[in-house]
Amino acid sequence: MVLPIILYGSPILRKKAFDIDKENNVKEIISNMTGTLKQMGGIGLAGPQVDLLKNIFIIDTTPLEGDNIEVVEKVCMNPEIIHYADSDEFYEEGCLSIPGIFEEVKRPGQVEVRYRDENFDWHEEVLTGISARVFQHEYDHLQGILFIDRLSALRRKMIRSKLKKISHHK
Repeated sequence: MVLPIILYGSPILRKKAFDIDKENNVKEIISNMTGTLKQMGGIGLAGPQVDLLKNIFIIDTTPLEGDNIEVVEKVCMNPEIIHYADSDEFYEEGCLSIPGIFEEVKRPGQVEVRYRDENFDWHEEVLTGISARVFQHEYDHLQGILFIDRLSALRRKMIRSKLKKISHHK
């Protein structure tokens, strides 16, 4: 089932999500979120974006295939970022909850992460490139942080009217 995307301006996007456990209907949640992400053509989707205040996100970089970008498809539940590299990189980010706005965002180019997969098995890995970028973006969603919060005050001021339009159309 394709779920409606929660748009900028909704209070749920600013709340901290809670850990997901086996009692939550995980298979259905993953199926719905994956279907929604594919339908919307995004590369990442976090629980709060579909009105689910749970620590889960889906990464699927398939839409970027052919841009010399590795295809990554994974479910990350109860994720943690253990370590951020010192090297920062800029990359243009967008967000399904903030349609039509794309901005250069500075983030560490490498992160060491830990998360549970769809079988609740723990994984620990070092991510670089697009994987590191999307993981951090989606992880931020679970903390109530949006990519626009990582922009300079001047950039935020420049997109303020676009943001107002989005928040009035929810």
